[in-house]
Amino acid sequence: MQKRLLVKAFIVGVLMLLLGIPLAMIQSTISERIAYRDEAARSIAADSVGQQQIYGPVLVMPYDEVYTVEEKDKDGKPEIKRYRKHSRHLVFPNQLDVQSNLGTERRHRGIHQVLMFNGAHKISGDFILPTMSELPHTESGSQITPDRPFISMVVADVRGVRDIPRLVWGTRSIEFEQGSGLHSSRQGLHATLAMEDAAPGAITFSFNLNLAGMNSQAFVPLARNNRFVMSSPWPHPQFTGRFLPEQYNLSDKGFQAVWRISSLASEAQAQLRQREQSAGQGDASLGPLDTIMASFIEPVNVYSMADRATKYGLLFVALTFAAFFLFEVMKRLPIHPVQYLLVGLALALFFLLLVSLSEHYAFVASYIAASAACIVLIGYYLAHVMHDWKRGAGFGGALCGLYGILFGLLNSENNALMLGAILLFAVLAAIMVATRKVDWYNLNNPATVPAEPA
Repeated sequence: MQKRLLVKAFIVGVLMLLLGIPLAMIQSTISERIAYRDEAARSIAADSVGQQQIYGPVLVMPYDEVYTVEEKDKDGKPEIKRYRKHSRHLVFPNQLDVQSNLGTERRHRGIHQVLMFNGAHKISGDFILPTMSELPHTESGSQITPDRPFISMVVADVRGVRDIPRLVWGTRSIEFEQGSGLHSSRQGLHATLAMEDAAPGAITFSFNLNLAGMNSQAFVPLARNNRFVMSSPWPHPQFTGRFLPEQYNLSDKGFQAVWRISSLASEAQAQLRQREQSAGQGDASLGPLDTIMASFIEPVNVYSMADRATKYGLLFVALTFAAFFLFEVMKRLPIHPVQYLLVGLALALFFLLLVSLSEHYAFVASYIAASAACIVLIGYYLAHVMHDWKRGAGFGGALCGLYGILFGLLNSENNALMLGAILLFAVLAAIMVATRKVDWYNLNNPATVPAEPA
């Protein structure tokens, strides 16, 4: 009897490992569907608009500098040489306030969908403009000839600009034009100022920017004092970047987040100056900028959920096979390896049903439908295998609990390890309690097996 038991246990173990093949194939199918979904997202971004990053406004003050340098000629005699140098000086806002309201919508490509947003940004603040003598000089006493300054605004994907914004500069209103005018990033907008608009002193500015994008919205804190307020009816944001919000509120009606960042905490100004200098010298290697970012996360990503569920496939099969094997020992009712295999395949097909249904219906409804189909099929089959509909119904009820636990694991990613450990401990405890009176060395004697296990 012990030899037959060991052989049967070995066969069951081999069957369980063989069932890893269809589970791996199903997981490969899910990976392919994830790749198709990512390709659909890239296709929508290529045809419409992608992720957005905004930095600015920045006042660019071009000027020509004429200076003289005393040098030595070939004979070693001193001579005075005159040079002309074209330079740009970047002036960053003293105060920058950005209020963003981000509405969301979905774009479809086949059966796949991507989350888009429409942002209404109110941007305001002030500049403290320098005098000509405060501009960087190569030599003392050089002559400075200013050129027309302009306001630069970098937008990662200008296809998302819905209306042409107008800059209110002091009392004047100036329309933005295409192109940022910066060397490091030409994507964006600029507004050309008059010479008198750059008179030394403080001046206020404001404008509205309607900008659409996909997945995430980022800003670069370039001002001396920065304040960003983002709000949206989307209730599932993810805050990333160099700085997290100072305060935020999350609810079913959406979120609101506030950032306050000073130039003492951010290196964005120095980073942008370095980028401009490198790009002006033809250096293509541009370093990253400090950013704040809000991403719009899908609460239920059907492919990631299905992929995580498949990772528990072998655990499902192992627990079911353990229950069958325990039933054979306790009830002396043999179950053929083919019957093990058929039940294992039904368990594996659950994951394929789940991902195929969730592409067209809500994940919860798909999960209920796929699990119900497998539970009914396995319960009906085992009722005939075990010659008792009550036993089949009992196994069906156990599978209901198992699928319910799996659903809890999928929806509690942070607690998945703890819940999984508790589940395994509970299963082991149940097996030990049920077999506490079994004499494994004398299974031929019916008296060693209790008629009704606890």
